[in-house]
Amino acid sequence: MKTLGFGIVGAGRIAPIHADAIINTPGAKLVAVASRSPEKASKLASQYGIVAYTDYREMLKNPDIDCVAICTPSGEHASIGIDAARAGKHVIVEKPLDITLTRAKKLISECKAQNVKLAGIFQMRYNESSVKAKNIMDEGKLGKLILGDAYMKFYRPPEYYRDGVWKGTLSMDGGAALINQGIHGVDLLQWLMGPVDSVYAITKTLRHNIEGEDTVVAVLNFKNGASGVIESTTSVFPDHQQEIHIHGMNGTMVLAGTEVTYIKKLVLADGSINIVNNPQEEEDELGEPHRLQYVDFVEAINENREPAINGEESLKALEIVRAIYKSSALNQPVKLPLDE
Repeated sequence: MKTLGFGIVGAGRIAPIHADAIINTPGAKLVAVASRSPEKASKLASQYGIVAYTDYREMLKNPDIDCVAICTPSGEHASIGIDAARAGKHVIVEKPLDITLTRAKKLISECKAQNVKLAGIFQMRYNESSVKAKNIMDEGKLGKLILGDAYMKFYRPPEYYRDGVWKGTLSMDGGAALINQGIHGVDLLQWLMGPVDSVYAITKTLRHNIEGEDTVVAVLNFKNGASGVIESTTSVFPDHQQEIHIHGMNGTMVLAGTEVTYIKKLVLADGSINIVNNPQEEEDELGEPHRLQYVDFVEAINENREPAINGEESLKALEIVRAIYKSSALNQPVKLPLDE
């Protein structure tokens, strides 16, 4: 297996998590970091013994770099990814792929045209309990599905938006609570429940002085006939743990956990399984799911296959988010797939 050199674009809060994932992935080597902030680039470079750049385009010229990890504000993801693809680099992008479907699809198309791999970070799928939950769904243990709900009731203090100048802006964040914090729960919900057929939503800004929303309520119809709701906030105090509730004819499952998931409840009508409030399922270390996604990405490149969460797979949660925003703006139901 070829050892792949990685460069990181962006040196903010999420970058060290990617850096740690890369250096702990077999067949991966961290080479460089690029940031507009010389101080941030230098700090991360010193921490990991790598090269610092203040212009990512210069970093893309480095022949030791095979792959680029994009950890910048969301509204820059596609443009940087397209530049990386045109430089012949494989691309892995923090969620979301970008803030619009149009730009995200352009990134997907360019990566295909340049014959490079593309992956979007949805690391919560790699939590051990998330994998168990997916297996339960794939085995049909809950029977015909009735309801699928995602509750992401988070709190962010005013300084979160005040100090993070791009967060909550329409130009760089694309919204706020849902597209940034809630998108992981949206992804888990659609991954477990299946495709969404339509949404009807209300988005509001009730607490924070931001352009985007801090409170979202949406009603969903799934293509399999089930219904559900999404609640996503950064406005409620105190912070609540994320929960995904799934109800079928044969039982109920609750997948809980904001960073590391665990199966909080699994009750089947035939009595074969009855798990209630079992936090012992919470075994993963913070950062390990990122590493596991990097393992898949490196293997996909070496095996010349698609990453498990490729561009199209990454697009699914973004499409639901954009449909929710559109529904709220129009005050009417919106069907998927979304033409944006």
